[in-house]
Amino acid sequence: MGIELVVLLVDVPSLESILKIPWDELYRGMEKASFRSMRPDPDIRLNRDFSIDCEAELLDWMDSIGNRKGMITHEVLNDIEDGATGLLHLMNWSSPGSWEVWEGRAFLYLDVALQRTIDGSEDLYSEDTWIEVFARLKGIPEEEFAERVCLDWMDRRKQLGETIDETKDPKIVPTYEAHDRSCRTLIHTINQSLTQPQLVPIVGREHLDAKHWGHGEWNLQRYLAK
Repeated sequence: MGIELVVLLVDVPSLESILKIPWDELYRGMEKASFRSMRPDPDIRLNRDFSIDCEAELLDWMDSIGNRKGMITHEVLNDIEDGATGLLHLMNWSSPGSWEVWEGRAFLYLDVALQRTIDGSEDLYSEDTWIEVFARLKGIPEEEFAERVCLDWMDRRKQLGETIDETKDPKIVPTYEAHDRSCRTLIHTINQSLTQPQLVPIVGREHLDAKHWGHGEWNLQRYLAK
């Protein structure tokens, strides 16, 4: 299994509401599962952590920090050395879901979306790249983009001398289906963020330091410092 690229949709009103809760109250509420009604409704087409897992991860992080006074605002988090990690936990809590894909496949999808070769991981995660991705894929039907990617994938296999005959390689069909599904949900994710102004897309990488997630004013380190 490879490292995953993630586009996390964050419901801003939900995040802002939870950032107004006093630290002690937030801890107790997460322990008792009493804040679950504050989570946005899940998007059934996207990945989303179970509430119990979000609660456990946030509580573990809060235990590692120790007791704090006042509300868990971004100013308070900014004064904590590992505050961005706490913010990312709260963003996961405040999310209807995320688009996640193996990094290797993300290169293929963005190559097709932008009609150029993505030049390494820095290019893959850069703000300019994702601004262009959203602009290029806005309004494109899911099936159209999925078909373009799958055809490109098959052409690449041919160029490498690999078969596209499903009778010779049993992985062809499930891989094709995985590409098709991932491309469709990428378009869905982009459309959700563009049509629902309360949703902000946060681009990140599995195991990447939380402070490097997001772009512009929604880069987690910049958000905490504002």
